[in-house]
Amino acid sequence: MKRLLIPAWLLISLGTLNALPDIDKANIEKQAPKYIAEAPLPKGWPAPGSFYKVTEKKFPAYRAAYTKGSFQGFAFMRLFKHIQRNKIPMTSPVEMDMNKKENSLNMEAMGFLYQNTEVGKTGMDGKKIEVRDIPAMQTLSYTWQGKNNSKNLDMARSALELELQKHGKKTDDFRVLGYNGPGVSNDKKTWEMLAVLPTKK
Repeated sequence: MKRLLIPAWLLISLGTLNALPDIDKANIEKQAPKYIAEAPLPKGWPAPGSFYKVTEKKFPAYRAAYTKGSFQGFAFMRLFKHIQRNKIPMTSPVEMDMNKKENSLNMEAMGFLYQNTEVGKTGMDGKKIEVRDIPAMQTLSYTWQGKNNSKNLDMARSALELELQKHGKKTDDFRVLGYNGPGVSNDKKTWEMLAVLPTKK
């Protein structure tokens, strides 16, 4: 399943900025990004970052409730009602599984992450929500602050694909992680795109 993972910051070097021309350089140089934590991360989950550069990151095995759909608002509310019904505490980030079509990324499912794999239980909750355990993964990560619009998604994907190409690696598994809700202004929201590397056999 193609996923795109939707909550220690570093100053950005001018060399990195020049390599990514679509970034609003003036805004980044004005103030270094800072992650605003609104909810706890799952157990063992690394904090988002570094900003505006590709890094290698490991993520532990986790449990999450998923629902299919391309509309973020509908998917979010469906999952929010699920955790309310089952008394599952809210965590950050929200995961978005991405599908690549005609050189663009589009959400095909959303997931709410549980605190750990001991919380709740796997299986279906009705017809539209499935709780699954996801294995640990090795990834390339790119984090930014601002909107999750097509411009920023393309910027993140381009940076990840360039790094994949540089090291002779391939993946179709992209996930976007959203770390902030509506209480944080768009220019302060933190997003992270993951390129999940194939498991070594």
